[in-house]
Amino acid sequence: MTSKFTEIAIDCADPPALARFWCAVLGYEVQDAEGEDYVAIGSPLVPEGKSRPGPVPPTLGFLRVPEGKAVKNRLHIDVNPTDVDQATEVRRLLDLGARHADVGQGEQTWVVLADPEGNEFCVLAGTFA
Repeated sequence: MTSKFTEIAIDCADPPALARFWCAVLGYEVQDAEGEDYVAIGSPLVPEGKSRPGPVPPTLGFLRVPEGKAVKNRLHIDVNPTDVDQATEVRRLLDLGARHADVGQGEQTWVVLADPEGNEFCVLAGTFA
């Protein structure tokens, strides 16, 4: 018996705004919302999510908390461009509201960005057809 990875919970100050950012990044849509305090987003291609057997694209759940982010994330999201090169995708994400982040990574093949609330994530040097 095993578990399957179905969701990531992300504490934040403004769940609706952060959900909009990540919907634009991932092509996800809002699947659940409880006012301004909680928003869940997921793949429109697999809307049944965690009730589906087998692996599923994880949902992201944004939960309002009173405290702000204080240190580097211990867990972060990696994204991989699917139809453009890494530099083009980084420009698109910066236009959406991300910003460059330095977590001491040095020169790498990935680019570290932070979402509008400062949560670091990496843009990998993906390949596309």
